[in-house]
Amino acid sequence: MTPELSLQIQTLPDKPGVYQYYDKEGKLLYVGKAKNLKKRVSSYFNKVHDTAKTNVMVRKIVTIRHIVVASESDALLLENNLIKKHQPRFNVLMRDDKTYPWICIKKEPFSRIFPTRRMIKDGSEYFGPYTSFKTVHTILDLIKELYPLRTCNYDLREENIEKGKFKVCLEFHIGNCKGPCEAHETLENYQKHVDAIRQILKGNFKESLREFYKSMKSCAAEMRFEEAQKIKEKIEVLENYQSRSMVANVKVTNVDVFSIISDEAVAYVNFLQISHGSVIRSHTLEIRKKLEEPDEELLALAVVELRERFNLLTREIILPFDIDLGENIKVTVPQLGDKKQLLELSERNARYYRLDQLKQLQIVDPDRHTTRIMAQMQKDLRLNVEPRHIECFDNSNIQGSNPVAACVVFKDGKPSKKDYRHFNIKTVEGPNDFASMEEVVYRRYKRLLDENEPLPQLIIIDGGKGQLSSALKSIDALGLRGKVAIIGIAKRLEELFYPGDNVPLYLDKKSETLKVIQHLRNEAHRFGITFHRDKRSKSALNSSVESIPGIGEKTMIVLMKHFKSVKRLKLASEKEISEVVGVSKAKKITDFYNSKTT
Repeated sequence: MTPELSLQIQTLPDKPGVYQYYDKEGKLLYVGKAKNLKKRVSSYFNKVHDTAKTNVMVRKIVTIRHIVVASESDALLLENNLIKKHQPRFNVLMRDDKTYPWICIKKEPFSRIFPTRRMIKDGSEYFGPYTSFKTVHTILDLIKELYPLRTCNYDLREENIEKGKFKVCLEFHIGNCKGPCEAHETLENYQKHVDAIRQILKGNFKESLREFYKSMKSCAAEMRFEEAQKIKEKIEVLENYQSRSMVANVKVTNVDVFSIISDEAVAYVNFLQISHGSVIRSHTLEIRKKLEEPDEELLALAVVELRERFNLLTREIILPFDIDLGENIKVTVPQLGDKKQLLELSERNARYYRLDQLKQLQIVDPDRHTTRIMAQMQKDLRLNVEPRHIECFDNSNIQGSNPVAACVVFKDGKPSKKDYRHFNIKTVEGPNDFASMEEVVYRRYKRLLDENEPLPQLIIIDGGKGQLSSALKSIDALGLRGKVAIIGIAKRLEELFYPGDNVPLYLDKKSETLKVIQHLRNEAHRFGITFHRDKRSKSALNSSVESIPGIGEKTMIVLMKHFKSVKRLKLASEKEISEVVGVSKAKKITDFYNSKTT
């Protein structure tokens, strides 16, 4: 496997989707679906396959592309669309004319409702596609139980019924049909049932589920448990049922979907081509910014470029915001519904493409990756310089007992653990976080100044405005105001406070800047709480264990780990203690406790 191919596999997402293999000439070799793209694609390269065909295909793979979708069911449907569109060489088994099943409401008097694999454009309604006939039959069984419908193929026009051309069949006599063929049921009443079924097929089946639950409880009360179990299984299937897929929907015919995700340097434009209700192509274009161009301008350029490159002639395009593309193109900015789902699918693919590129950059050129993050932090936090050296402080105590503080250090956005420092609070009595913060900040930077050590570009105080104000007192006392940037972070809403500014700064929850700050804060908390627990444990040991002549601290720690408490140690026999620390020390311990009781 080449380094380029290995890099592509490492950066695949752990999400459901479809993967596509290409050879060195850019020809599509294979399309496959996966519940987890990274695991599935990796499996092709981790072993020698049983079939020669698969081994030949793997040797030919040069490029891997992928499309992320919301579920494994959508991945299955998208795989089917792409195979039928592109006919890849190695997808031999799926080169037939089969497609996934739909449920049809026929456009005719007293509409029939039935499953089909063929879509005929005669005004009938189609719902689906479904990934299995099990779901289709379950829904149709539900419909038949709730609403008696005809299953015959008679032409039930009004004049035919009036002439008495038809006779009721067995379905009428057993109660499955109300006999519209002999005018036993009106067209108006029948169509009301059809309208209710249409809502079920759209996913609005709360009333139907309520009837199922009622029926299930009734069967259970009458001890018809087998029937109740069958109804329960149908309820479970229906609760997991999705009425339509984002990657195949007859209500959205021929449109192009464009979305854009951008950062300070690069924009990523994803394009989905929808043909006859199915996604048949996905492509992401990377655009490097020169003059901080707005997204509207970049997206307009990308739309023109991609439509020309792929020779797209569709008259409607879906965009995240309105752009003037001339009179011949209809621009739709959806707010909800099927088109909104397609736009979200496109945005998801653009976002994952960007993550893939960033992961590859981190692996191939870590220095460039670090420089990018530092530049982003400088911009987001409004700093004069890149924060290559950051220090974060946190206090730790329980009701004032064993107060300590921690200082963690990040260099180039990564922990520098050799520079971490613990502090025992020396001048503060009782639970006073503000005074403790003032003390440790002063001690830390007084020492760095005395030893001529470099100062950080950024100091982060774990706490709100109170802790920040206390730290500022020490910064002012040392004459560092204006030389070192300092901010506070409040835990509850991740608010960032600046000196002299009452309005906090809120960063995007997904921004890399906030992630680095949260990592710093969490490290400071972990480092401080670990030191506090160790100190508290040692203090508890010293207060609970009396000083025994000839027995040192390490021996007592071993004894406490074994006996769990001083009380158990006092009650232990000399033999039990000797098995832990030896005969000589056991005698000293038992003699000491025996002398205390006499």
